[in-house]
Amino acid sequence: MARDTYRLVIGSKHWSSWSLRPWLAMKQAGLDFEEIRINLRAPNKKELILQHSPAGKVPVLWASDLLIWDSLAILEYIAERHPDAQLWPSDSDARAIARSVSAEMHSGFQALREHCPMKFLSQELRDTHIEPVEADIRRIVALWGDCRRRFGGEGPFLFSRFSVADAMYAPVASRLRTYVNDLAAFGDDGTASAYIEALYALPAMDEWKRGAEAEREEAVEGAG
Repeated sequence: MARDTYRLVIGSKHWSSWSLRPWLAMKQAGLDFEEIRINLRAPNKKELILQHSPAGKVPVLWASDLLIWDSLAILEYIAERHPDAQLWPSDSDARAIARSVSAEMHSGFQALREHCPMKFLSQELRDTHIEPVEADIRRIVALWGDCRRRFGGEGPFLFSRFSVADAMYAPVASRLRTYVNDLAAFGDDGTASAYIEALYALPAMDEWKRGAEAEREEAVEGAG
């Protein structure tokens, strides 16, 4: 099988939750790729994105001359193309649940996404949220707890070792860190908090953070 040459087009690291998902999975899989970053606050961002994808959104993955323009589709492609990375659980039951929780993230939690956008470097802690957001947080805490109890006995992630499901929920962990003062108020027995810490302990997450900090410094210098 010919080796792919990967180019991953992403948005600003402080803001782009969908970009973090495939970026993190590819880092965890040990894949080499060229990173192309679009400033999502640039006045001509649409034109810049259209240079890479007719869909007009990020992220997109170029695998040699193949264009893939959806985060979950990119993750599925990477998992299929690189089975040694084990980005889906090997057990069929765990794999089915991992796909279910990943799809739920892909299509759900609209209130959290609307009212608590990813701001990777920020802290805007709140004791209360509107009820639809609180319902989303309760569901996420319960979902993480269930996955950890059923499938997380051999490692710190939802299905023990890092998987596509963790890539899908990494930006959610960022949102909860930014906006939620106390996860215990939403039913967390410590499992969700420990899971967030495990995600943030990944070297790749620290690399993403450094990239976001560099972008912030560039913005300050550009405004000066």
